Order: sequence, then structure tokens, then C-alpha cells
Amino acid sequence: MKSVNQSAETQSVSTAAMKYRGITTKNLVITAMMAAVTCILGPLSLPLPFTPVPISLTNFVIYLAAFVLTWKYCTLSYIVYVLIGAIGLPVFSAFGSGIDKIAGPTGGYLLGFVFTALICSVVNQKFAGKIYMYVAGMAAGLFVAYAFGTLWFMYQQGMGLKQSLALCVVPFLIGDAVKIAVAAIVGPVLRKAVNSIQ
Repeated sequence: MKSVNQSAETQSVSTAAMKYRGITTKNLVITAMMAAVTCILGPLSLPLPFTPVPISLTNFVIYLAAFVLTWKYCTLSYIVYVLIGAIGLPVFSAFGSGIDKIAGPTGGYLLGFVFTALICSVVNQKFAGKIYMYVAGMAAGLFVAYAFGTLWFMYQQGMGLKQSLALCVVPFLIGDAVKIAVAAIVGPVLRKAVNSIQ
């Protein structure tokens, strides 16, 4: 009987410690789900004939994840996705995978999106309910991804800034603006739905 009581007490303390750190089953499940959604939508990219950088839904998933996860879990969710691709599962754009893909022309975006996840989720948490701040946060996160993507592309391809911007940024501005607008509308609705789950 004493052993059972001690076991229950230990479990209770462990649960309390997890809650204190913000670790809950709900958070872990949603983190895993958003990583899975990124794995599903990430490979569905649209190649463009004039640039090795495709149109991708990866950043759109990150925007949505930032509405339903804290910055720690949002960033973790994306890192899990990158690790899954790094070990060989075809979850990157055009069903790519492996270290070669990360080291390739679009590898800078894969790294930059880590900071996109961080920035978007921090802003969404800090300015909850303010749609203009949601848009500003996503735009800032996208700018960082563009910066990483362009700089790595310049290094990897040996191109100048002007030409790299024409291949890595300019063709995607309108599409990325649409993604941000849609996420700013859908994200708060998704957050409300997730928050209603006990």
C-alpha cells in the first residue's frame, strides 16, 4: 500500500513539474501534429523554370503553427521537421531529403525558417488579438528567411546580390503576401478551436 502511495505521489510531483515548465500532453500532441502537417505540405512545391527555389507551403504551415503553439513548441515543431528530412525522409520541397538538400541552393531557407517560427510565435503571443501585429510578425519572420536564403544562395551559387534577389526573393513576394494574409485570417480561428480543446 505504501509503495502504491509513493508511486502515485511521484507521478503527481512529475506531472506538476511538467505543468510548471509548460509541458503538457496537449502541447506535445499539437507540436507533433504541426510537424506532421509540415512533412505533408512541405514537399508539395511548385518549381519555377528560372530559379532553383520553388514555391513552397512550408512557411505557411509555420505561420499557422505560430498561432497554436508557444515559441518553444513552434520552433521545436519546425526543427523536428528538418531533422526528419535530414535523416532521409522525403519531406523537403519536391520530396527532397538528406544533408545534400540542406547544403543545396535552398538550404538557407531551411535554416532561416527556424527563426521565422521563433519570431512569428513570439509576436503572436505578445500581441494576441492584434491582427496588424500578426502580419508584422510574419513579415519580419519572412524577411529573416529571405535573408538566410539569399545569402546562402549567393555563397552556394557564386552569384551577386542583385541576381540572387531576382531569383530568391522577387518572384515570391506576391505569393508570400497572400500566404500571410490567409494565415492572419485563418490563424486566430485555428487558435480559438485549439484553445477550446481541454
